Amino acid sequence: MGSDLLPFLGMIMVILAQVSSMVITKAAMSSGVNKYVLIVYSNALSSLILLPCSFIFHRSVRLPFTSSNLYGLIFSLALIGCVGQLCGYAGIQYSSPTMATAMLNLVPAFPFILATICRMEQLKWRSTSSQAKVLGTIISITGAFVVTFYKGPIILSVQSLVLLPHQLLFSPHLNWVLGGLLLAAEAFINSAWYIIQLHWPSKAEFRDQPTSHRR
Repeated sequence: MGSDLLPFLGMIMVILAQVSSMVITKAAMSSGVNKYVLIVYSNALSSLILLPCSFIFHRSVRLPFTSSNLYGLIFSLALIGCVGQLCGYAGIQYSSPTMATAMLNLVPAFPFILATICRMEQLKWRSTSSQAKVLGTIISITGAFVVTFYKGPIILSVQSLVLLPHQLLFSPHLNWVLGGLLLAAEAFINSAWYIIQLHWPSKAEFRDQPTSHRR
C-alpha cells in the first residue's frame, strides 16, 4: 500500500515545487529582475546540481559519442528546452502564477495528442481508457481557453514595485491573454520535449554499450 502511494506523493511534491518556483519567479520579475537573468541562473544552478549526480550515479553508462545522432539529440533537446523556458518565464511575467499553475493541466493533454500523431499511442474508440483520455484532453484544453480569455474581477489589488516599459504597451486583459498563450506554448514545447526523448531509440543502445566496450 505504501509503495503504491509513492508515485502520487512524488507528483504532489513536483507540483508544489513548480508552484513555489512560479511564485518566486513572479516576485523576482515584479521587483525588476530580468527573465533572461533568471533563466541563466536557473540553468547554471541546475548544472551544478545535476552534473555531479550524473558522474556519481551513472559512471557505468557509456554513451556512444561516436554517433552524430547523439549530438543532434542533445542540441535539439537543449534548444527546445531553452525556448520552452523563455515562453514560460514570459508567460508568468505577463500573467500570474495562478494562470501558470492552471496551464499545467495542458501538459498531460499535449503529449497524448503528439503521441497519437506519432503513432506511439493507439487510439481505440471502443476502449474505456481511450475515451477517458480523449475526454480529459478536451476538458484540459477547454479549461485552458477559459482561463486564458476570461479574467475575473480582482480580489486583492497588489501593485508591482517596478513598472516595466513593456507593461505600458498592453492593457491588463491583453497582457493576461498573451501570458496565457505563451504558457500554452510552453506546455506544447515541453510536451514535444518529452516525446522526442521517448521516441529516440537510444535506451537499449545505452544498455548494450558497456558490454561492447568490455569486448
